[in-house]
Amino acid sequence: MNTQATPRERLLDAAGELFYRDGVNIGVDALCKAAGVSKKSMYQLFRSKDELIAESLASVGPGYQHALEPGAEDGSTPRERILAVFEKLDRQTGSGDFYGCPFVSTAVELKNPEHPGSVVARHFKQRLTDFFLGELVAAGVDDPEMMAVQLTMAFDGASARAVVRAQALNGVGIKMAAALLDAAGVKAPELASQAR
Repeated sequence: MNTQATPRERLLDAAGELFYRDGVNIGVDALCKAAGVSKKSMYQLFRSKDELIAESLASVGPGYQHALEPGAEDGSTPRERILAVFEKLDRQTGSGDFYGCPFVSTAVELKNPEHPGSVVARHFKQRLTDFFLGELVAAGVDDPEMMAVQLTMAFDGASARAVVRAQALNGVGIKMAAALLDAAGVKAPELASQAR
């Protein structure tokens, strides 16, 4: 634990780790113990555990996205950039501490679409869909909105499979995404040149 961090930062860090690993139903006592703060302090910093769930998810969200998405100007093709997300997911599932997409896990566990944590989860899932959409528009796909949703569903399904099966994906998600891109006409450079 970072002793230089403020109680708020320690709570957000502990919540991000525990909610991801153990689920959002973990008790406040365990959460406060892990953060090294009192329950009184927690409720002075956050109006409720629900608010802490939402804020902790919002605090881990950018890092999770950054770990998946390629940089803005990496020189890759749209196909390569999309597949890079699935390649990074593939590597994460083999790390031994992969518990699924934190946004999907939180929303499924909460079961309430109006819960502040579900709202945050939806925002970050939309950002992934928007990333796919931008790449598909750049690739000239006919119906980029539908394909972006399909790729997000493929991502979520691959992530869930890794958790349910308790094993790495070993390329399954990458192949599924590649098949979707092939069907949409976003072929690998060598396949595109063969089609001419």
